[in-house]
Amino acid sequence: MRTITVQELKSKIDSGEAFHFLDVREPGEYQQANLGAHLLPLGQIANAQIDDIEDWKNNEVIIHCRSGMRSGQACMILESMGFTNVVNVMGGILAWSAEFGV
Repeated sequence: MRTITVQELKSKIDSGEAFHFLDVREPGEYQQANLGAHLLPLGQIANAQIDDIEDWKNNEVIIHCRSGMRSGQACMILESMGFTNVVNVMGGILAWSAEFGV
């Protein structure tokens, strides 16, 4: 699993670079603050409920959560399901908020 800092993520977003962006938090957390990523909670990923993202397997998928822990787990699970290019956002939305606000 690769990692990315929030600064590197912002640079990718600002430059319009193509990647899939996944948020693995719960819906309530997503409603409070989100970065526009596709919401798919970790529990659904753990239960292999990934129909929404199945076609992302061979693309870069950048994954974030609140602090980087759940997204790290999601990266490992998705890798075991055949995803070839998953990237964990270090520090999650907490690091993003501290650096850029939400």
